[in-house]
Amino acid sequence: MTLEEVAKLAGVSSATVSRVINNYPHVRNNVRQRVLEVIEETGYQPNIAARSLASNRTNVIGLVIPNSVSNFFTDPYFPRLTEGISHTCNENDYVLSLFIFNSQEIERKLFPRVTRPGLVDGIIIQSTGLNDETISYVIEGNIPFIVAGRPMNTPLASFVDVDNVSGAYKATSHLIQLGRKRIATITGALDTSVGIDRLQGYRQAINNHAFAIDEALIEEGNFTELGSYYATKRLLPLNPDAIFVASDTMAIGVMRALREENISVPKDIAIVGFDDLPPAINAVPPLTTVRQPIYRFGFKLVETLLDVIKNGPEPPRRIIFETELVIRESCGMRSPVVS
Repeated sequence: MTLEEVAKLAGVSSATVSRVINNYPHVRNNVRQRVLEVIEETGYQPNIAARSLASNRTNVIGLVIPNSVSNFFTDPYFPRLTEGISHTCNENDYVLSLFIFNSQEIERKLFPRVTRPGLVDGIIIQSTGLNDETISYVIEGNIPFIVAGRPMNTPLASFVDVDNVSGAYKATSHLIQLGRKRIATITGALDTSVGIDRLQGYRQAINNHAFAIDEALIEEGNFTELGSYYATKRLLPLNPDAIFVASDTMAIGVMRALREENISVPKDIAIVGFDDLPPAINAVPPLTTVRQPIYRFGFKLVETLLDVIKNGPEPPRRIIFETELVIRESCGMRSPVVS
């Protein structure tokens, strides 16, 4: 069945059928209804490739995961984020295409194909930190894009993020309110904006509550469970009585290390994580954590990218979500008083 055959059966021109398919106005209701009835009766399917060429739209959005995001398949944060992105794409009649690069060399070689005309309408990029080469590739390709997370070296880029500084401040302040004196932190990767911002929130809380910052109580965990496990082993000789951990995944590594040393949580060391993912609820004891709206984050990425596609990149969109401290047993059950 072709468009011309549908037009013949409906007794209209091919142009009219095209206008009905593309939901254009200025088609009489009785004509529109007659064309739609023929389409339903015949099972006609428009030629997607031809429609894309005619409209300059593919109805495909690309999610680009740079090679430096090595924990995409192991950190439960990313499946939840991708679920929100994919669902919102589908609600807007878009298809999500995932692009993952295994090395910097492959990324440099293949990325120009991602940005060539006719492949995707826009791109969501997972921010990687200080060297956001991926963003520069997209800018060179002149394709609409948005960044998941605050980009560090591209001030004019649109992005969606959470208030990581405020979230870390709440977590650390809660531990202080509970009477903990030697509060350590295990950071994320410190060449990323999220790692830097959560460390900044920790430092602000310590300073604002008149504590001296002990640099020895700051360890980098690289957002991995194994990284935080070894970071905990390095911290234990310094006798911390609390640890703010910059992700739930890392907090699980911390609790594993403490169990091996027969250290009680929260009696001996209180723990607060960040994300509020399923591992936080299922941890023993359940993990106090900073909740970020990951699914809504994915929704907003797509919604904002569609706005960029429609209206252009200027002015840059900068959307920042607030976080919420969720109290569970890993630090005690007192309500927070954050100041």
